[in-house]
Amino acid sequence: MATIHNPILKGFNPDPSILRVGEDYYIATSTFEWFPGVQIHHSRDLVHWRLLTRPLDRVSQLDMAGHHASCGIWAPNLTWDDGVFYLVYTDVKTYAMEIKDTHNYVVTAPTIEGPWSEPTYLHSHGFDPSLYHEDGRHWVLSMETDYRKGRNRFAGILMQEYLPAEHRLTGPVFNIFKGTPLGLTEGPNLYKKDGWYYLIVAEGGTFLGHAVTVARSRTLTGPYEADPAGPALTSRNAPLDPLQKAGHASIVEAPGSGWYLAHLCGRPIARKGRCTLGRETALQQVTWTEDGWLRVGPVVGRAALEVPAPDLPPHPWPASPVREDFDAPRLPLDFQTMRVPLGPDALSLTERPGFLRLKGRESIASRHIQALVARRQQAFHYRAATCLEFAPQHYKHAAGLICLYDQENLFYLKIGFDEELGRMVEIMTRNNGVLDFPLTQPVSIPNTGRWVLAVEVDYDRLQFSHGPEGGPLTPIGDVFDASILSDEYCREGRFTGAFVGLCCQDLTGGRQHADFDWFEYEEVEIQGLA
Repeated sequence: MATIHNPILKGFNPDPSILRVGEDYYIATSTFEWFPGVQIHHSRDLVHWRLLTRPLDRVSQLDMAGHHASCGIWAPNLTWDDGVFYLVYTDVKTYAMEIKDTHNYVVTAPTIEGPWSEPTYLHSHGFDPSLYHEDGRHWVLSMETDYRKGRNRFAGILMQEYLPAEHRLTGPVFNIFKGTPLGLTEGPNLYKKDGWYYLIVAEGGTFLGHAVTVARSRTLTGPYEADPAGPALTSRNAPLDPLQKAGHASIVEAPGSGWYLAHLCGRPIARKGRCTLGRETALQQVTWTEDGWLRVGPVVGRAALEVPAPDLPPHPWPASPVREDFDAPRLPLDFQTMRVPLGPDALSLTERPGFLRLKGRESIASRHIQALVARRQQAFHYRAATCLEFAPQHYKHAAGLICLYDQENLFYLKIGFDEELGRMVEIMTRNNGVLDFPLTQPVSIPNTGRWVLAVEVDYDRLQFSHGPEGGPLTPIGDVFDASILSDEYCREGRFTGAFVGLCCQDLTGGRQHADFDWFEYEEVEIQGLA
């Protein structure tokens, strides 16, 4: 029998919404401030998954310019009804512990790859919206925030009817579930089975106290009774389990093979307890008790690394190439930009065919337009490298290879300019917003010629190297603590993961460009990293 190896979606793929349409399985996950918004993965067997599309690919659907880190897309929900795909999502404009601007929208499409519609605004009651469809009617659910003094900030799960033809909500708003003593009730998903309505919510917060709670009712609008056995899934009392943070779940039926539950998880680095791969997605097998409650096994209520797969024909996908030569007119699917799409004034793949041309824009601290493209770190050990041509003329010109969590936490190996050294290589870091240049002095390099920049990461250790194309690479700088690129280290309220990519800055306004010939990302064991 085939085996599901968890996590199935590695590296910053949280808040999974799983859906089956015919023989196809899809999972939508959160993307926060990274653009395009929402990742949708595809599988035919629940074992092998591929990144298929990101539906929110234009500013009219998602404009995140100026968003703070970890705002943007929270917990999308993907459903299908009567030949139409529905995607509901939150665009968090402002995030504070008390007050949040959480704008909720819905888009639709005839196929999973689009075209996806312009968004319909729903409400801003709270975040984590979802849709439930039954007998031609449609219901929007979300959690409710309450900023008033002395109130429960997570004030329950709201439900209201939605009219797709009229693009509006209608009728009363029902608060169908106030949650359990675990608190922080969010992430609602609603299902119907054997005459029961099952409400699955996340509770306990998305860190080590996370949990999946199930409640049920005989009527759609409640009242909903929580499972008296407690959380259906959690790692809050199992600190040695390899999959921590287990919570925020949705379920799907695999005909002939039972039910499966997709959930968020994290894998801490043992030495530091930090999850540099961010919050990921895993699958667990589900059974139902005689009295109709959901159970996650084989150890009830705990997340397993290996799970029996459904009885479906194996359907692997081609592996992503190690090297990207930028020969196509569009960015590879693995890459995203920060907050907004990059137009021809910041990025071009056609001005010099075979090269990614990045035109220097705002600083690495900007929350508006950065000429930066990056991909997720999806393994604890990896190598990445790039070869670029760049002719800086001013100390405010820079381009290179960056490892980052967000604009406040990063390691940047860059080519720049110094009035005495000429073209040079140096390292810039930001540690919770504190800027540093760790090298005693930048390293002078020839004023012309292609240059290779590389990085090796092994769990919590990160080492840069550099050199001329075709020549040996020389380590540069210290072995840095890569674990600062994690939710646990970053300031309170961060929810993404580590990325590696390419960027270019020009604070003179002249759009000095860098041409990147290739980029490599390879997941390998690193030998000899100090």
